[in-house]
Amino acid sequence: MIVLTGGGTGGHLNIVKCLLESAVKKNLDCIYIGSENGQDKAWFANEERFKTKYFLSSTGVVNQSKLKKLKALKQILKLSFKCQKIFKEHSIKAVISVGGYSAAPASFGAIFARIPLFIHEQNSKSGSLNSFLKPFSKSFFSAFEKEVIPYPVGENFFTLARERKELKTIIFLGGSQGAKFINNLAIKLAPMLKEKGVKIIHQCGREDYELCEKAYKELNVNVDLFAFHNDLASKMKEADLAISRAGASTLFELCANTLPTIFIPYPYAAKNHQFFNAKFLQDRALCQIFTQEQCQNEMTFLNSIFTMNLKYISQKLQGVTQKNGADLMLERVLNSL
Repeated sequence: MIVLTGGGTGGHLNIVKCLLESAVKKNLDCIYIGSENGQDKAWFANEERFKTKYFLSSTGVVNQSKLKKLKALKQILKLSFKCQKIFKEHSIKAVISVGGYSAAPASFGAIFARIPLFIHEQNSKSGSLNSFLKPFSKSFFSAFEKEVIPYPVGENFFTLARERKELKTIIFLGGSQGAKFINNLAIKLAPMLKEKGVKIIHQCGREDYELCEKAYKELNVNVDLFAFHNDLASKMKEADLAISRAGASTLFELCANTLPTIFIPYPYAAKNHQFFNAKFLQDRALCQIFTQEQCQNEMTFLNSIFTMNLKYISQKLQGVTQKNGADLMLERVLNSL
């Protein structure tokens, strides 16, 4: 039996989900260790394919005051001993961390218990926890580093991929929690896109749903608006172009779906990792990147929307990633035990 740990946000949790699906195919039993905070419980509290789940009282350390950091670290240390008891109870052979603060107790617990720790770094710039733990891990997986492993992406994103040729529909994606800047941009561009005959799909997040719904009604623009969707691949399939944040999971889902994208990286992400995630594609001429400031020039932004070579980019995105990332990762873990 193995432990899958980590989360906090949709990007990390998507990887856990992919690894769980791969483990089920291999008849490999897994338990999940996450946090009471963040999105972990919302994703996995009712997930019956885990043998059992533990949601601990872990909290983040980054961007906290010195006192809060000390308290959080003390709590992580305390919870790591609890994790060691969990490992012993379930005869755990390996711990796979996908990062995020909720991975800290089980990751440190694995080191203290001398259980092999495997880490997946989702971003182009490693997070603080993963950077610290990397020397203690048995293997460190990344889609961005020299020793590349395909990024774990749900198979439906590949299955529903298609070649884009003509701009008929745009999807705005703000990530699993929505993004106010992208929501406001979508509303600002909506009348001009309507005039050009372009349909809009918009994932706006729960917090801004009512505001966005009201704004589109006032503009008299029909939009496929939703806060969150369990089958985002089907929504991507309908679109010919995406305007999106550049979280790693979203980026590779867009690649798997061969959907050309204009990325607007979240400017306050740790180590500016969203910009460097998107740069991975920009260096291959497979996307465009706009900063939030650059988006203020609406005509330049609109020009980019209507001049992207959708067919070329869509064809080339097919070679960026492959569908068996989670399977390969689990195979490497099992073969090294």
